[in-house]
Amino acid sequence: MAEPDATFLMALADAADRETLPRFRAGGGVDNKLGKGAFDPVTEADRAAEQAIVGLIRRDFPNHAILGEEFGETAAAPGGEARQWVIDPIDGTRAFIAGIPVWGTLVGHYVDGRARLGLMSQPFTGERFYADGSGTFLKRGDEAPRRLATRKTTSLEAATLFTTSPRLFAGGLLERFEKLEARARLTRFGTDCYAFAMLAAGHVDLVVESGLKPYDIAALIAIVEQAGGVVTTFSGGRPEAGGDVLAAATPELHAAAAAILAG
Repeated sequence: MAEPDATFLMALADAADRETLPRFRAGGGVDNKLGKGAFDPVTEADRAAEQAIVGLIRRDFPNHAILGEEFGETAAAPGGEARQWVIDPIDGTRAFIAGIPVWGTLVGHYVDGRARLGLMSQPFTGERFYADGSGTFLKRGDEAPRRLATRKTTSLEAATLFTTSPRLFAGGLLERFEKLEARARLTRFGTDCYAFAMLAAGHVDLVVESGLKPYDIAALIAIVEQAGGVVTTFSGGRPEAGGDVLAAATPELHAAAAAILAG
């Protein structure tokens, strides 16, 4: 069976975009996964996009395992390969329901537990960021893919830092984040997966997130790493299982930020 490649990633993006884009800014219903007292939204677009992605994977790679945010985990077929697809049909559902185009469909592919391929599709802006094992690329519409590379920033004082919200950092972690923020040249909030794409594209230097699930980061690991960046947990471990995650444009910048965040 052929290896999954950029062509297959584009097919997954096409399938997801057909479900998400018509529902964006369309005023559809929103369900709350957590019930009263907390809010973790999910939409019809989330569920439909994940089902569309899973359908193509099962058709073309039936031996591969699948982990999706909305429908959980499917094990590999008996005798199947050590391959897993990790899907977040809409990363940034809060942005989606607020009509802000910084959400994206994330699809990552792990081989023996390591990120090998990654896709982030933002259909409203027409951008597809992807890593195919040979590098990271941006494709817009019918344009030829453009290879991406992170910036060469090595100093915290020259860095642009992103996080979804400092409210997600608890206790001493918030204090450490604020120390990092005080060193950075510019800090911005609230862009979810789009911040990682901007890091890979050379517009952002640091992304710091707390409490990620595997499907929040799986696609973005390959996208950042194959553009020349570094992605780890705060303690320097591999990030495929999620957790507290630091992504940086260069190894030097990563080391400087990690020294603060690790405490």
